[in-house]
Amino acid sequence: MSARREAFVHESDLRLEDGTDPAGPGAAVTAALCGHWEHEGPCRWPHNNAVRPGNGQTTFRTLFIARRAEEDDVRARIERALRSAPAWSVLRSGPRPVAPPEQPLADRLAK
Repeated sequence: MSARREAFVHESDLRLEDGTDPAGPGAAVTAALCGHWEHEGPCRWPHNNAVRPGNGQTTFRTLFIARRAEEDDVRARIERALRSAPAWSVLRSGPRPVAPPEQPLADRLAK
């Protein structure tokens, strides 16, 4: 098992209910990964959430740092957090590669 940590991305298309705070999915994912969205100390899995509103849907991205052996667990936590909230519905969700513009962020999170 490799102890080296790598950058991964999990991206979802969501439909937010009217009046839903667009920061809600990020708070839910951070709580799932860290125990609470406001926590002390470093994250077990350093991560960054981003929201991009679109036409009738919102693209939500979590870039996270983990060991390859932890990747499935982290993705499952993200999925549970996104699929358990009544304020939005998941239209599509899954892994995608780290995009070149995201690499500097991934490098910072990995330090």
